[in-house]
Amino acid sequence: MKEADLVKRCKQNDRRAQEQLYALYADRLYRLAYRYIKSEEAEDVLMTAFTKIFNGIGNFIYQGEGCTEGWMRRIVVNESLMWLRRSHNFNLTESLEASLPEPELNAFSEQEAEDIYYFITQLPTGYRTVFNLSVIEGFNHAEIAGMLQISENTSRSQLFKAKTMLKKMLIQEGYHYGT
Repeated sequence: MKEADLVKRCKQNDRRAQEQLYALYADRLYRLAYRYIKSEEAEDVLMTAFTKIFNGIGNFIYQGEGCTEGWMRRIVVNESLMWLRRSHNFNLTESLEASLPEPELNAFSEQEAEDIYYFITQLPTGYRTVFNLSVIEGFNHAEIAGMLQISENTSRSQLFKAKTMLKKMLIQEGYHYGT
């Protein structure tokens, strides 16, 4: 079934279409939530997100192939961030001077995706969240600061520390980083 038809049927509260939508995207969206919430609560976040997806799909405007996943990804990220804000104080992380250079991470594109994913899940909550929002989702520090209710310098600091920690993990695991 085409994505447009699936969305149309979901808007009509067709249970089979909703089950298909869930089956099609649940695994990818779970992995997205798990990148932020490294625990069994990622499944709870996913369920809450799907509830919001099915409740809000009537207002969703289909704009072409792929837009449905993008819309659902935003809902999962927002749900993950709300869960993190309730359980983690991002302001407890110390700030670094904004003038410090960020470690170069171009070598990440050459690493296997599974290894990178594993290393990202090993980061502390604040570092992992800012890293995901910046590097993977593409938000800038002003946007991240607004989402997490932290300063831009704290966002920069956490990204710097996340990249530094990832680099150390890669080197410890035997990867020849930057060579």
